[in-house]
Amino acid sequence: MIRLFNVYYPTRTIILLLCEAVIVSGSFLLAMLLILGPLDTSICLNYEYGGLKVAALTVLTLLFSYYFDLYEPQRISERWEIYFRLLLVLGFLSFLLSAVIYFFPEVDMARYVLLLGLMFLTMGLLVWRSAYEWIIGQPAFRERVYVLGGGERAHMVVAMLNSRKDAGMEVVGFDELPEDRTERRETYEQALESLRRKPAKINRVIVAMEDRRGELPLRELLKMRFDGVLIEESGALLERLTGKLYLDGLRPSSFIYSEGFRVRPSQQIARRFVSTLTAAAGLLLFLPFFPFVVLMVRLSSPGPIFFKQTRVGMGGNNFTVYKFRTMRTDAEASGAKWAMKDDPRATKIGSFMRKVRLDEVPQLWNVLRGDMGFVGPRPERPEFVPELASKIPYFELRHMIRPGLTGWAQVRYGYGSTIEQAREKLEYDLYYIKHMTLGLDLLIMFETVKTIIRRRGAQ
Repeated sequence: MIRLFNVYYPTRTIILLLCEAVIVSGSFLLAMLLILGPLDTSICLNYEYGGLKVAALTVLTLLFSYYFDLYEPQRISERWEIYFRLLLVLGFLSFLLSAVIYFFPEVDMARYVLLLGLMFLTMGLLVWRSAYEWIIGQPAFRERVYVLGGGERAHMVVAMLNSRKDAGMEVVGFDELPEDRTERRETYEQALESLRRKPAKINRVIVAMEDRRGELPLRELLKMRFDGVLIEESGALLERLTGKLYLDGLRPSSFIYSEGFRVRPSQQIARRFVSTLTAAAGLLLFLPFFPFVVLMVRLSSPGPIFFKQTRVGMGGNNFTVYKFRTMRTDAEASGAKWAMKDDPRATKIGSFMRKVRLDEVPQLWNVLRGDMGFVGPRPERPEFVPELASKIPYFELRHMIRPGLTGWAQVRYGYGSTIEQAREKLEYDLYYIKHMTLGLDLLIMFETVKTIIRRRGAQ
């Protein structure tokens, strides 16, 4: 897997994206050559901004593909859906190009170039996706993996690898184990020795054992390691594939000896500067729409425009967060409650504002004040923190940095309204705290736009 902005992406996904960039640019260049000829194509590319236009078309197509989840196969359940989404991408691209050329005719390259290019692009992407699906399904292009273990963690690893074809791993060995500890040790040793004798080589062993004391077959693992087989802990693999730190099996040593979880002053200054700049720009851009939102809230139900609520910030200190009101004024007459999907306490306009995250715009003021950063774990209410801290291990670690308007858990998971959902959110938050960099913050800001457009995680 390839690490970009402290996030791991399957190598196959990066290759897929790069190949599609070549197909997009090649389709329009081929159309120019066929219609204009070599000489006029050279003039168009060098003197009429043709190269810049082709590059813009390539970036735009890849962005549409990204927003339709074509580079996240785990979000697509059926193969036919890939081709359907491809056609949606091409449809949106055609519509956008038609609108742009209608209002700005000078953007067009030459007559029929874009039309022919789109035809080549449609055929090229459909054929390429079919070929790609066939290629990644071939055994020669997949790592052979043995999962060492037989408990819940091992079953989780097997299920994850079977569902994530983009990971490029094929589970070829996995054993249900006896209850007796001594028998389990012997079973592990025999399984590894049997793998070493087989002609088909194993490329990787994933250690997914709940309890290793007295059971880990160190000698056999060392032999396989010296044979060139990669030995990897299941936690590290799951962290790369899912972008979160699983609390099950997480020990204090995971934090003490980890390379992450270091909050550098210089890093915090840079993040604070970017957060302030982004919040100020966001408030200025929103200013013309402010009267319309105020009117919407006023017409939705009686009550104040803004909603104030106490939240827990960095170091466990409380602060007041500001939002546009989306609920009735008596929404919490019986006490504090978690927000939930299709919350009956929300007004009709309030529900819409939540879906597009419009209600959270006033929190940009909290970012300017320094109560929050633009990116970080979402701040929790003080009424819920004691219960969450008592039931979820390491929950208070999320208070070591400023909470955020958006965060890794928001773009990868969404909101949570139960203890179990809060636990899973924390697993994403811990991943963010471990790998926190300015580059990761910028990536989260970029993905937040996608989250808002696709209305994921909205309440």
